[in-house]
Parts: sequence; structure tokens; C-alpha cells
Amino acid sequence: MSRIAAKTASLPQGLRSFILTRLFGRIVPFLSTASVQFEEVSATKLVVSIKNRRKVQNHIKGIHAAAMALLAETSTGFVMGMNVPDDKLLLLKSMHVDYQKRSQGDMRAVATLSKDQIELLHTAEKGNFSVNVEISDESGDTPIQCEMVWAWLPKKRD
Repeated sequence: MSRIAAKTASLPQGLRSFILTRLFGRIVPFLSTASVQFEEVSATKLVVSIKNRRKVQNHIKGIHAAAMALLAETSTGFVMGMNVPDDKLLLLKSMHVDYQKRSQGDMRAVATLSKDQIELLHTAEKGNFSVNVEISDESGDTPIQCEMVWAWLPKKRD
């Protein structure tokens, strides 16, 4: 993933976002189905968004609970993917989502990794940690709180 992002680094932001959204949607086709947009991609921060469109709405015309969780999983997974070495397998270990209030309009997720977390990914053969993610809606509120724990381990077993 980091190689894909690096190849688009010199493009204007709007074009870069469009291309990354299309390329990452090929890696994980469900992202294209839900129209998840990649706004910012770096080794320490990843931002994705979803518009409140009919295909992702619930019965009260808000973004469906599963689509909100998809934002958290996508942003944290891709920021981890930007850093995990090629010889490691990345897996979502646990996902805890608390729906706290009704969302308003479009939603956005911002996932971040610290320098210490990135260092651990590169030095430890296997491990896991919680990846910070903040989900906000169009009003700026945070209608859900998430804890996403990602694990990594060697691709080849001993």
C-alpha cells in the first residue's frame, strides 16, 4: 500500500484522492461498493469518508451502523497496511464500536499511528495494538467511539 501511495505523492490532492480511492477499491472491492473515499494517506495518518447516500443509509436516512464501522476498519487497517513489512500478515483482532448518538450527514474517519507504534511494527516479529481512530459526522460530532485492535504475524509459519 505504501508503494501505491508513494507513486501518487506528486499528484495534486484531488487527483491523488481519486486515484487512491480507485486503486484501493480494487484491493478491497467492498470499499468501492460503499463508495468509501480516501482523502489523505500517509504512514502516520489516514483519512477516509463516506457520503450519506441511499446505498449506505439505514431506515432513518442516516449512515448505516455497518457503514460507520467500515470507516473505522478501513482507516485503521490501511494506516497499518502503510507500515506493516511485506513479510507480515495483518489481521483485525478485535473491533469494538459504541454507537452513542444519531449521525448527521456525511461521515469521516481519521486513523493515526504513533512513531512508537510504527517502530514496533518494524521491529517485533508479531504483536498487536489498538489503533487510534476518530469518527465524525457532518456536524463535527462524534456519534460513535471505536476501538480497533490490529495484529501482525509472520506470513510463513515455522
